[in-house]
Amino acid sequence: MLTVSEVTKAYGGKTLFEEVTTTFDPGNRYGLTGANGAGKSTFMKILSGDVEPDKGQVNKPNQARMSVLHQDHFRYAKHRVRDVVIMGNDRLWKALDEKEKMLAEVDFDAMTEDQGMRLAELEMVIAEEEGYDAENRAEELLSGLGIPEDNLLEPLELIQGGLRLRVLVAQALFGDPDILLLDEPTNHLDLDSIRWLENFLLNYSGVLIVISHDRHFLNRVCTHTADVDYENIILYPGGYDQMMRQKVAYRIAEEKQNASKSKKIGDLQEFIRRFGANAKKASQASSRKREVAKIKLSMSDLKRSNIQRPFIRFDQARPSGKLVLEVDRLNKSFDGETVLEDVTFTLTRGDRMAVVGPNGVGKTTLLKCLAKVYEPDKGKIRLGHEVSVGYMPQDHEEALEDAKHGKTAYEWLHQWDPKASVEEVRGVLGRMLFPSEDAEKPVSALSGGETVRLLLSKLTLTKDNLLLLDEPTNHLDLESIRALEESLVKYEGTMIFVAHDQALLEAAATCVLELEPDGKWDFFPGGYADFLRKTGKLD
Repeated sequence: MLTVSEVTKAYGGKTLFEEVTTTFDPGNRYGLTGANGAGKSTFMKILSGDVEPDKGQVNKPNQARMSVLHQDHFRYAKHRVRDVVIMGNDRLWKALDEKEKMLAEVDFDAMTEDQGMRLAELEMVIAEEEGYDAENRAEELLSGLGIPEDNLLEPLELIQGGLRLRVLVAQALFGDPDILLLDEPTNHLDLDSIRWLENFLLNYSGVLIVISHDRHFLNRVCTHTADVDYENIILYPGGYDQMMRQKVAYRIAEEKQNASKSKKIGDLQEFIRRFGANAKKASQASSRKREVAKIKLSMSDLKRSNIQRPFIRFDQARPSGKLVLEVDRLNKSFDGETVLEDVTFTLTRGDRMAVVGPNGVGKTTLLKCLAKVYEPDKGKIRLGHEVSVGYMPQDHEEALEDAKHGKTAYEWLHQWDPKASVEEVRGVLGRMLFPSEDAEKPVSALSGGETVRLLLSKLTLTKDNLLLLDEPTNHLDLESIRALEESLVKYEGTMIFVAHDQALLEAAATCVLELEPDGKWDFFPGGYADFLRKTGKLD
């Protein structure tokens, strides 16, 4: 059990949450949700003890072991991958490390009684923490998260960046902790690894608190949702979608109740105005004054929600012809290693193709070939009649290369349609949650979420009829992802997209191209759920 008592935290004069009191119980899995900047990560750091609250306290049982997902892989850079995972159980790792050093330094023929006793104590700790099976359990976690066996004994600094963060997820999961705190654990995981993590967490019996921008993940894993909003943290039963339904229903009911009470107050005040000076009705007027005071006391103080939702709509300047794109035997290699081999498919107007597969198989490479960033080694890419291409790369620095020299968000966006009026460009930015002052921010100063919203703003302005989107949900909060998903489903043009957001894949895809290692591929007509069923991947 993890108990939070009257916790308050503010930054820069802004209250994130005030006098929060709640309990997180074993066996429950809590999704921690809220808008960007609402205080989710701050609350998680308060729970872990990394940040002190302004007021209140967090309590856990003395013997309970808490495990936290660390995002800083540099602190483990020199350690072997498998050892980094075992470090997730600090008590076990210290015992193993001390034992190894003693065995290397102690002369057994001259061992003292104290040294013998210490070795015995270390053996006891290792046995209690199931240390003799630690390497096998660490390897099982790493395998489930897609870490190649060849990497297990390498220093963490030698494996690629995305895999390093997977190692830290394995570290957090290791050793069956009593309390597990995970901040964005699905970042840098491919769909197979996300599915493995979901199944692992469904069998976890301790207290789980997780932050994620993956709605499907939250809906599948979480038994409860802790929502950071209205300067409070409110617990709801169920996953994210269930929480939103309850939250909206509660808000509507409170607003209706307040509106009804306001009308009643208006009627009473009208009576007081008309008859307050009438001696015969003075007592009735006084009674109504008291009633007004009581109603005002009972009215809910509806604080403003943190949630802001962008308005996203992708239009077409003109529709394309029926045949939009033909890809014929497309090949691409790097340094003699085949990435794409004879990839072939045809898209017609209105198709929305999801490109899926493990990390590193060439999804981004394919989109870069289609966007003419890369030149294929061989094969043909033919665009149909009147096709215009809008491309959003996964690497945002690549997309904003021309903004490095101080361009503001407004200036960068306006260049894509110089004929657009100032009001039109600012209107696009406003709908994407850029108030007028933020439109004058240098592009280099934008947050990750702001950068993505700016790139999406460009596509709403250029009105292309073929969209190439590489991980468009990265850095967006849940409400922005929902808005993006709805806009893509309504889009009447053609789309090719790469995403790890399973809810977006299920809602938007009308066909699926699966890429596999060594250049292999397969094309599936039908939606993402159909693809999972056909490939036997549907749980």
